[in-house]
Amino acid sequence: MMSRIGYLLVSVAALCACAYTPPTLTNRLDIRQVPYTPDSGSMAIRCGKLLDGYTDTAQDNVLVVIRDGRIKKLLPNASNGDAIKTHVPILDLSAYTCLPGLIDMHTHLTDRPEDTADLTVYFARAPEETLRLSTENAAATLLAGFTSVRNVGTYVLGADTALRDQINAGKSIGPRMQASGPYLSIPHGGGDLYIPDFKEPADNARFHAGIAKDAEGFRERAEFLVDNGSDLLKVIASGAVLAFGGVPGAPEMTRADIDAVVDIAHAVGKKVAAHAHGSESILMAIEAGVDTIEHASYLNDACIRAARRRGDVALAMDVYNGDYIDTEGRKANWPEEFLRKNLETTEIQRQAFTKAVEAGVPIVYATDAGVFPHGLNARQFPIMVQRGMTPMQAIRSATTMASHYMGWGKDVGTIDEGKFGDVIAVKGDPLKDITVLQNVEVVVKGGLLFKLASAK
Repeated sequence: MMSRIGYLLVSVAALCACAYTPPTLTNRLDIRQVPYTPDSGSMAIRCGKLLDGYTDTAQDNVLVVIRDGRIKKLLPNASNGDAIKTHVPILDLSAYTCLPGLIDMHTHLTDRPEDTADLTVYFARAPEETLRLSTENAAATLLAGFTSVRNVGTYVLGADTALRDQINAGKSIGPRMQASGPYLSIPHGGGDLYIPDFKEPADNARFHAGIAKDAEGFRERAEFLVDNGSDLLKVIASGAVLAFGGVPGAPEMTRADIDAVVDIAHAVGKKVAAHAHGSESILMAIEAGVDTIEHASYLNDACIRAARRRGDVALAMDVYNGDYIDTEGRKANWPEEFLRKNLETTEIQRQAFTKAVEAGVPIVYATDAGVFPHGLNARQFPIMVQRGMTPMQAIRSATTMASHYMGWGKDVGTIDEGKFGDVIAVKGDPLKDITVLQNVEVVVKGGLLFKLASAK
């Protein structure tokens, strides 16, 4: 009978023999040397404990059998003999807790925190360099345990769809990804790349592809983005914190503007995310029929009542990143306006988060991972628990809840037969200590091993 080490060696040897070249089994990864076929792996994973994404307690000693990228079957209390009969490589994680691949509903993979100190870099950076930086962000996000993400907007037309297509083609590694394309925003609004006293280059159209002045204009812009491959649409209902001149709580797009975008998106089966800090714009977005509300700093009782009446809208609240912006932004001399607005909204937003949890409004896992380094996404979990969620509620927000509001519930979000073979593993019990999710040691996506941190 093979030992645990023996099973691990069989697993690694078999994986090395197939077309996929597994990464070096450390926390570092050279993404330029990873030819593989996405979602095509086959393996069996022996989980010491398993949290499937929807039940409240962990199951002991479960064998997860993955064939051709999808979970074929789950074998509770499987013996070593049962494992051998699966005829696939075996990864022994009996010392770990396994979970579904995590989902982040709010990333900005085409951005870096340091760009916030000088937004003019967007105009100077070539598309090829943007794609290179984005692939690094995508790899870091995947290795942090997030196997599916939603990229909720970019300043540059084509930046996130190019990254999505490159990952789907197997030319670089990263999470499964929905791309929203450029922000839909008013001129000089929170989603416009407006920089005071800066003369933009003549060929600046790709930096303002989502900008419109009225409902008819937003309808045309929404149709354009759908035709150019956006998986969802993102509206800036009220001002962004990290933008010049805007007020985070002040409405920017009108109800008619948002209605126009929602009509176009929903007609072709796509969802709409609304960036909204103020209560007026939050209420307007909910009533217009958007599917998720981001930030929601000034959420009030009227907004909560409207969300509960709708029953099919979720909040995506990034209650961690304000700490990072204040600490690191001051070191890096970010614009004082940005730092001031961040302080004004951070604690208010956390209080709104607690109010929403107590009211039972759905909340999906969201990090503003353009203003703190990609790969630190899981820093959000402890704040969510401190501010009112149970550990299992926080985990569901990044698994079953998120997959439902992404529209990907049939494919990801739980460890279940028929779902993609996305499994992560941690040392310890996240139901007792949610911070263990900040150190995901094993990442399997589509039955392919991308990270095994503790391997020798």
